[in-house]
Amino acid sequence: MPPPRTPQIPVVVLAGFLGSGKTTLLNHLLRNRAGTRIGVIVNDFGAIEIDAMTVSGQVGSTVSLGNGCLCCAVDASELDTFLETLTRPSARLDVIVIEASGLAEPQELVRMLLASDNPHILYGGLVEVVDAAEFDATRQRHPELDRHLAVADLVVLNKTDRVGEDERERLRATVAELSGPAAVISAEHGRIDPELLFDPALRPDGQEMAGQLSFEDLLRQEECDEHEECDGRGHADHLHAAYESIDFTADAPMDPRRFMAFLDSRPEGLYRIKGFVDFGGGDPDNTYALHAVGRFLRFVPRPWARGEQHLTQLVMIGAGIDADALREGLAACRAEPEPDAADTERAMWGVLRYVPEPAREADAEADAADVQEAAAEA
Repeated sequence: MPPPRTPQIPVVVLAGFLGSGKTTLLNHLLRNRAGTRIGVIVNDFGAIEIDAMTVSGQVGSTVSLGNGCLCCAVDASELDTFLETLTRPSARLDVIVIEASGLAEPQELVRMLLASDNPHILYGGLVEVVDAAEFDATRQRHPELDRHLAVADLVVLNKTDRVGEDERERLRATVAELSGPAAVISAEHGRIDPELLFDPALRPDGQEMAGQLSFEDLLRQEECDEHEECDGRGHADHLHAAYESIDFTADAPMDPRRFMAFLDSRPEGLYRIKGFVDFGGGDPDNTYALHAVGRFLRFVPRPWARGEQHLTQLVMIGAGIDADALREGLAACRAEPEPDAADTERAMWGVLRYVPEPAREADAEADAADVQEAAAEA
């Protein structure tokens, strides 16, 4: 059997023009990471204030931010080099966030990530931060903002506390029109739930369970002291209303052709889909891990464990989405009780287009090993 695959680290691109609040949002993520080890790549001469430390203009350096987080300040040309540094097993990172320069072309960073030969990374989406109070002025000063919104996977309409309700609705409608299918969420002071961008890491070995308060704990407590309604858990626990998380489970296999049609027509506002898909006779030996962020889609086959129940289990995350319609759409993807085996196998090519080459090669090696083993037994 081929060796188990090392989990890939999602890389999230955080973009937005100067003053939009992306550094504030990044600091919020670092302060409310809940044990997740975050790597930060700063494509700018900016400042990240966390754990009583400021990183400013240290191009070509890697700086520890404490509590397992690292920061690199780089030029775009050095991106691959520092991704290699941050994806080393010794760094033990769970997610990497690239804060793009306020004057950068975010789609170029996305292209670099998608074209990267680094096998340890996985595209985690392009997040565009927009200043609600200065949106019209920024758009006039930087007309390329429309282009940036058009390629975003998630738009954070920030500083909404600085505009009235009518203006907020107008801005939200304008941003939604410009960003197409991207999810749009409102925020104040860059406070969004980190689980919108990445999954919390589980630390069974208890390595994150320190016996004393960390800077992260103290900073969260400071935020609570400033707001009487806070119950001591911090603002991250009050941010789930900005988006919705929907679960779906099916004990019948999915028809690959219907399922791909569902993914191709997924509604606006649906930002992430994650989980595992059972394609039944299309590939009875494997379950398929699904990772979808915005327009990006990837499947990775994994052999069923002995005794594992064959289920499709998905989680869908977005804003302004219709939970009932999504569940009904997925339910309609179930395969017929007795599907045509040849047709199902042909339909799997639509899925396999989104399987990365290393996974295909690993499956081919496994098949070859099975053939050799059978021949030896014969």
